[in-house]
Amino acid sequence: MKECLDTGWVSSVGSFVPRFEALLAARTGRRYAVATTSGTAALHVALLVAGVRPDDEVLVSSLTFIAPANAIRYVGAWPVFVDADPVYWQMDPDLVRNFLRNDCRSKAGVLLNRITGRRVSCIIPVHILGHPVDMRLLQQLACEFNLRIVEDATESLGAQYRGKAVGNLGESACFSFNGNKLITTGGGGMLVTDNPGWAEAARMLTTQHMDDPIEYVHQRIGYNYRMTNVQAALGVAQIERMDDLLAAKRRIATAYRVALEGLPGVTVMREAPWARAAFWMYTAMFDEHRFGMSARALLRELESRGIQTRPLWQPIHCSPAHAGSLSLGGLVAEECYASALNLPCSAGLSVEQQVGVIRAIREIQQPASRRVV
Repeated sequence: MKECLDTGWVSSVGSFVPRFEALLAARTGRRYAVATTSGTAALHVALLVAGVRPDDEVLVSSLTFIAPANAIRYVGAWPVFVDADPVYWQMDPDLVRNFLRNDCRSKAGVLLNRITGRRVSCIIPVHILGHPVDMRLLQQLACEFNLRIVEDATESLGAQYRGKAVGNLGESACFSFNGNKLITTGGGGMLVTDNPGWAEAARMLTTQHMDDPIEYVHQRIGYNYRMTNVQAALGVAQIERMDDLLAAKRRIATAYRVALEGLPGVTVMREAPWARAAFWMYTAMFDEHRFGMSARALLRELESRGIQTRPLWQPIHCSPAHAGSLSLGGLVAEECYASALNLPCSAGLSVEQQVGVIRAIREIQQPASRRVV
């Protein structure tokens, strides 16, 4: 940061932006990376360069933060919300397969939703909580139906799917560097791809589509989505610590699993055999009957002890902001929303602090256990 400030280049021009882009491209095994102001901005641009058009439909996870659904609407397209699978809580590929094969039809090489008549053009699998979506079937379906895959990897930097980095499983992927992410630039995001045309188009769109920077000529409408050099300098420093941060997250996740697995009414976060999770968040489900209280009641009780937890997001198919959009299933996402809590899991969480969280959960649960018995 001091080096960046000393150069005087603190805005969107300077050496740290391309340096940060190169480092993230290398971490994800991609050829190109384009820095942006946010993960949402990266998603918006990714959809534009992927060719998603107004009135298209884009399949997207329902159990996630609302950003990808909003980005779909930014381009004038419509989200089709896909429920979570009941084991790992990620986008359910079987629901996608059933929709594409049973509820869509091909006409002149274009895939159309039988109900709405709209073109289906893209899938956004959102790798939530640091765990990858099971991508194999989605990749096969995208090839079969000529669909683009834009990964929302904003929560899963550092995760792997079958030995391959998350962010390298679709034609492009997007990351976020918000303050709560594995690495942070305060704000900011990144689009990565192997497609040189997409990378160039994304770079143009994020810089107001300035075709001639001397004469200020703009052939198309663009966006002010440029990451600043100061933010990128922070990102460079953060990415140098990334392995240590991932190790801390894994240590915290292991401690929670060992301590809470088998506790009546608690379902701990699982890691698939084909995955290596980044454990951005550590999430557990609390069954109201067997645990003795609801997840929201537990949240309030822990808060009274100075321990902050949070529920998962309201499933987007339930959001008034996206009322009227098509949904494939939804019961799993709704159950996760009702029963899950994110436990304290910052990479800076000390062993003593985590022991305190675990002790509090056990103390709260014990009277409930006796009542059940």
